[in-house]
Amino acid sequence: MAKTATAYKEKMKELSVLSLICSCFYKDARNKLVRDFEDLEVKPINKRASGQAFEVILKPVSPVSDVAHNLPSPPKRNISLEDIEKKLEAAEDRRKYQEAQVLRALAEKREHERDVLLKAMEENSNFSKMAEEKLQLKMGQIKENRDAHLAAMLERLQEKERHAAIVRKNKELREELTA
Repeated sequence: MAKTATAYKEKMKELSVLSLICSCFYKDARNKLVRDFEDLEVKPINKRASGQAFEVILKPVSPVSDVAHNLPSPPKRNISLEDIEKKLEAAEDRRKYQEAQVLRALAEKREHERDVLLKAMEENSNFSKMAEEKLQLKMGQIKENRDAHLAAMLERLQEKERHAAIVRKNKELREELTA
């Protein structure tokens, strides 16, 4: 099939040049032009505004033409034991190199994963410390506020007690003076 495609390409090149030359000399005969080649037939189709058009018909491959186109295989060269050993050593070196590349890539990946994990742990630890410090600060402020509030309440209670004692004393003095 590849031989047919190659032959087709070559014939199309020849046909375009041939068609150009013929169209210059034989303008009337150009429409009736049919070309037969070994394995394809070319018929021109009505001229289009964009240029010429052709119908290319591939002929079925005949067994006779296959025999003529078969190329002999290149001669086999003798391979020595040393050549085989060299090739095997080269293959082993390539395998070892590829294995080392894979191991290096895996090691780099593991190193990256470890770095990411360490960074995440460090950030988590820092976050925990910061949260604990904030909590301790907040708890300290709450305790200070509570103690201040209790002290203020006690102060007010003591002030009321003093005021009540003064009022009782004044009441007793009034009762003594009126009695």
